[in-house]
Amino acid sequence: MFKDTKAFSGFSVNDIPAAKAFYSNILGLDVEENPEMEHILTLHITGGGKIIVYPKPNHTPASFTVLNFPVKDVAAAVQQLKDKGVKFESYDWPGFKTDDDNIFRGGGPLIAWFTDPAGNIMSVIQE
Repeated sequence: MFKDTKAFSGFSVNDIPAAKAFYSNILGLDVEENPEMEHILTLHITGGGKIIVYPKPNHTPASFTVLNFPVKDVAAAVQQLKDKGVKFESYDWPGFKTDDDNIFRGGGPLIAWFTDPAGNIMSVIQE
């Protein structure tokens, strides 16, 4: 039924101007304000995909990763984002710990998590 649809994802934020600045200036994504739906952002990603970012007055940050950005070198991506003021998450759970560079190296692909201004969790993950 949905095999040939162009599905898209979306998530909420509590401050559209802060989200627009973050996604365009910090992450370097193409961000469009939707003229038909006031205060809605569309993030354009490689391959023609879209992600909708919408305001929600009682926004609660997602407690899971809402966006993963594949990169060739996680350590370089983490440093570039830190240089732009992005703070990375640190985890120290049994069997799950990030290192001093905020990178999880405990099996599987290297990955590091950060949040957008609304507190939604994102990651950079090594291809």
